[in-house]
Amino acid sequence: MTANVEEKRSEPRTELEKYHSVEFKETESGHLYQFKIWNMSSKGMCLVVREDSAILNNLEVGKVLNMKYHTTDFSVPPEELKTEIKHITKEDQGRYKGHHLVGLLILENQEN
Repeated sequence: MTANVEEKRSEPRTELEKYHSVEFKETESGHLYQFKIWNMSSKGMCLVVREDSAILNNLEVGKVLNMKYHTTDFSVPPEELKTEIKHITKEDQGRYKGHHLVGLLILENQEN
């Protein structure tokens, strides 16, 4: 028996086509972090971060960071983009139990 699950997102999600991963340097410690990008929409994307990761202590909603985005074509150099943290959501069940979903919104290209 299959349940008909209604989509509750405000807009449809698309397959991640352009960006594969993102990296950024945490300003206080200077540590470099790299994450695979998940769940992209036309307005943002999501990182999956373990709940015990130290980076969560330095991320907050509204914070703007310069992030390097790596494309799926590894011959193309990464793009540095100003990015805002839109949400940090703790997952208590399901596939991402024990993780936080960190929503990102690209604000502008840093080379412009």
